Parts: sequence; structure tokens; C-alpha cells
Amino acid sequence: MPVGTQATVKALSPEDLLYSKAQIILANTYHLYLRPGDSLIKDLTGLHRFMNWDGPILTDSGGFQVFSLGKQIEGKQKLGLLERTPTKVMSKITDDGVEFSSYLDGSKHFFTPEKAIEIQRNLNSDIVMAFDECTPDTATETYTREALNRTHAWAKRCKDYWEQHERLSNLGQYQALCGIVQGAMHRNLREESAHAIVGMGFDGVAVGGETIGYNMQGTLEIMDWIRPLLPEDKPRYAMGLGRDPQDILDAVRAGFDMFDCVAPTRLARNGALYSGVLDHLDQPNPADWTFASEFSKGRLQIGNARWARDTGTIQEDCDCWTCTQGFSRAYLRHLYLTKELLYYRLASIHNVRFMIRLTEHLQTATLSS
Repeated sequence: MPVGTQATVKALSPEDLLYSKAQIILANTYHLYLRPGDSLIKDLTGLHRFMNWDGPILTDSGGFQVFSLGKQIEGKQKLGLLERTPTKVMSKITDDGVEFSSYLDGSKHFFTPEKAIEIQRNLNSDIVMAFDECTPDTATETYTREALNRTHAWAKRCKDYWEQHERLSNLGQYQALCGIVQGAMHRNLREESAHAIVGMGFDGVAVGGETIGYNMQGTLEIMDWIRPLLPEDKPRYAMGLGRDPQDILDAVRAGFDMFDCVAPTRLARNGALYSGVLDHLDQPNPADWTFASEFSKGRLQIGNARWARDTGTIQEDCDCWTCTQGFSRAYLRHLYLTKELLYYRLASIHNVRFMIRLTEHLQTATLSS
């Protein structure tokens, strides 16, 4: 899922996303609540009309942003609940919800589970997420247990509120609701969380936490713990995963179905263009599937001098608009070095389509394996 944090996938138009064959995009509850405001978006008939995107939209609950922009609360360090020095405190967690400071102007706000769902009801997204506490990897088992109890209680409150409103947005559209498995790097708590979230009967199951998508070894270990506990007939969403092509391959083999990450467009803006191929997809055993690239992490660095006279496209067999229209590596390098705005569009089109095409090939291989 390409990420449109502020109701836009950076540098791309809705038409660009359609050409890239994006089936669904993600938008950010926290940021849209702060600016321009979820009530305004509701008054303008919802997020789809607001951003001129007719396809499905998933909105996160805002929990990750609340904690990532100030994920340590007052007193944790004094109580010895963290193994690293906490960052500057910007949020305060209680069993009822989270008080946090706006990163825009420092104003105080309070999110409850019900508030998180109500904001998403105003946004009119197609898939909404339960409010959770995104637990740091460094959290001890004592604190992780406290956070997990809150996450499960909040998940139930989200589901109750969702059902009280007939599972509909404030514009009358059905919204699928996903619960989130937490538990940091504690196997017993991850398994307990999987049992609890699956037992609540959500439409889908997400796996969250600081590890997911950032520490792939930890991500795969967590999925190995909980995979037997997850239903086969509901999607499994790895939140924030999808920085590198190899990450997607590893996650699919581990049993994940859905992914989102800001990396494809962010890397594009910083001169890193995906290049590489999946191989051995005809093998029935997914363990034999591989991703191969001549570049480290599958990233061609377009600013390198070696591309100054290169008339080839980013990748010869790529079907993205940038490559099929014949924009050369030499031209893209020129645009990148001169900071021309066209570069950001062309590069982002390629990286987004590359990742979507990668998942298309893996989907075909999975269905035939």
C-alpha cells in the first residue's frame, strides 16, 4: 500500500497511482486529525473525494505517530522499565487513552479508542485500525505486559464503538476493522496477544510494534511465533514493512499479506531507485524464491557519476511509466542533481510500481505453489 500520509502519496497524482496499479493506499489518522481536521474532511464528503482517489483507503489509528513522536512517558526511566535513555517526553499514557502534544504547535490533545475510531469514521476510509500502544523493543516484560493489557482493552472498546455505529462511517460506508497484535520481543506476550485479537473477531489482523518492518530478523521471528495462531481466511498486515524488496519477499514467505511503507517514495526522493528481479518463482517451495540485484539492497544510486552518459532506463524490463516512456538514467541523474521537481515524480513512479509489481509476481507464485 503506497503511503499518503497527508492525503497525498508524495509527488504522485491519483492518475500516477492508477498507472502504477495501486489497489489501495494508506492515509494517516494522526496527521489528518491535526491538519486539515477530520471534521473538515467529513464536511467535504470524505477522504476519497477530498484527495480525488476512487480506490480503497486504509487509515491507521494514529497510535504509532503518538508514540513515535514521543514514545516514552514520564516516570518510565525512574521506574527502570526501559533499558535505554528515553527521548524527550511528548505523550502521557493512561488506561483511558493518550494525551499528546501536537508536533505542529505544541497544543495538547487526547486520543481515546473511541476518538480514534470516530476520526476514522469522519475520514470515511474503507479499512480502519484499532487504537493500540506501540511498544518499544527495549520495553521490559513488566512494562510490555501493562501496555498489552491496555492494547487489548482498547481493542475491545474500538470494536464495541464500531459495532454501536453499525460498522459504518459517518457517511454511511462500511468500514472493515483490524485489530493489532503487540507484545514487543516477548514470545509469550505475542502469542497471548494473537489469541486475544483473533478471538475478538476483527476483519483482519495486523502485527505492530517497533520491530515490524525495521528489524526484519525480529519481524520474522515474531511471525514464526504467532503464525499458527492466525486464521487462514483473514488478511495479515505487517505494519510499516516494505523498505527493501528483500523485506517483501521474506515477509510473504513468512505468511504476511499486506504491507505499507513510506520508503519507496522517500528513497526515490533521495536518489535510490529500486532495481532487481525475483527468481525461481516457478519452484513450489517458497524457500527457494530469491531476489537478485547488482546493487546493494536493490537500490541504484542515481546520483553516481557512472550514469552521466547512460541512455538506458532504470531497469530494462520495468513496466512503470518512467521506464516505458524511455526516461534515461543520464536524464534522471541530471534532474536529481539539479533538484528539478520532475525528478521526484519520475523516480517515485518507478519505485512505487516496482514494489507493486514485486507483490503481483509473489501473489501469482503463492497462488500456484
